[in-house]
Parts: sequence; structure tokens; C-alpha cells
Amino acid sequence: MKRLIPFIVAFVLPMTLLAQENKTTQSLKGRPNIKGDLFFDFGFNMLNHRSDDLGTEFFPSKTANIYFQRPINLGNRSGWTLNPGIGFGMDKLAFKHNHMLINDPDKGSNSSQLVEIEDVYGENILVTKNTTALNYIDIPLELRYHFNKSDYQQGFRMALGGKVGMLYNAHTKIEFTDSNGLEQKIKTAQDYGINKFRYGVYSRIGFAGFNLWAYYGLNKVFKEGQGPFDTEAQQFNFGMSVALF
Repeated sequence: MKRLIPFIVAFVLPMTLLAQENKTTQSLKGRPNIKGDLFFDFGFNMLNHRSDDLGTEFFPSKTANIYFQRPINLGNRSGWTLNPGIGFGMDKLAFKHNHMLINDPDKGSNSSQLVEIEDVYGENILVTKNTTALNYIDIPLELRYHFNKSDYQQGFRMALGGKVGMLYNAHTKIEFTDSNGLEQKIKTAQDYGINKFRYGVYSRIGFAGFNLWAYYGLNKVFKEGQGPFDTEAQQFNFGMSVALF
């Protein structure tokens, strides 16, 4: 996440400056006069079509996205817009029973297996954090219908879309206290046999400033034969979002 901060600043700052310039010509209330939406999505990340051994904890398995999308009007006051965009998708998986991903040498360097943390870092440890992070650059594209045809920035709207993403970073983060009371934080970056690209469909429903959304991944999280238990797991994310402008 720290590496993303400069990119997010560079992404948002020009739009913020534009909004500041427009303040003299608009009311203090409402959205800045910027053609587009900057969404911040947050919610939960789950795995479908997985074995029981690949279970995840619900609340620690979070997801967050930040996307900017510009509307393309499809007709004069038709209510329809096509909204392409770009942004970052940040997913976390917290495997149950203090399991973690490590390389599986029998499958090659770009692979993974699921093992107990104690098998790696020793017995009698107290695990306080155990997550696997998957970070993507995403390109969403959605078809959106606005019920308020006279003002697309107001009123109820719903959308159906899809997105493709490229994985640019995957890592595990383990925090524990060993039997001697020594606290350790270990971050390990590897590919873990995870597919470099993802694609899927999503829906979004709500108002200009607040939405509910859900995403269903159409491809497998792990490359064939490179993940734990020969899994064919797919992503399913859902949550809520706010439009920063």
C-alpha cells in the first residue's frame, strides 16, 4: 500500500486542483464540477469453487478499489452512459487455521502450497496477522443507466460492467510473537502461482455518492496446476463504495 501512495497522489492531485479552480463558479454544496467519478470501493474478498482446505476468514479478507471513470453519453438524455476507467484493485486473503502460502518446489519457482505457519516459523508462536495481498492495475468498463435523465449527477442509477486487471504485486504478511516474546513482522513477495491477469463482471447500484457493488471473477486465481490442492478457485468480491467526486 505504501508504494501505491505516490501513484494515487499523482492520479488524484490534478483532479483536485481542477476542482479548486471551479470553486469560484459553483456552490459550496455538492460535487466538484469534474466530468467523471472517482470511486473508492471497500468490502470483502471470497473464493468460489475452492476446496474446504482453502477456506478464508471473512472479516480479515478485505478488498479495496480506487477507480476513476469518465462518462460517454449514449444519446441525448437517454439515461444511458458508457463509463470506461482505470484504477487500482487491492485484495487480501486471510486463510483459516493459521495457514499461509509458500513456494512448492515440486511444482517450480512460480507455484504455491498451503502450510501451517508453525511449520515455517516454529512452534509455540502467537500469530497476530496473516494475510496474502493481491494488488492489481484494473481497467473497468460499465454501462450505466440513470433514472434522472435531466441530471446524471443526481438520482438513482444502476450499472453492469466488466473489468480486466494485471497483477503487479503479490505478497504475504505475517506478524507473530515467538516463545521468547520476540515480535516479528515478515513480508514475502512472490508470484505464488497466481495468474498475472484477471477478468470478470460486476454490477453497481445506488446514487451518485453511494453505491453497493459486487464482482465475480471469470478466470481462476491460480494458474492451472500451480496453486495449492490443484484449486480452481475464483474471486467473488462485494461491498459498498463512495464517490469522492
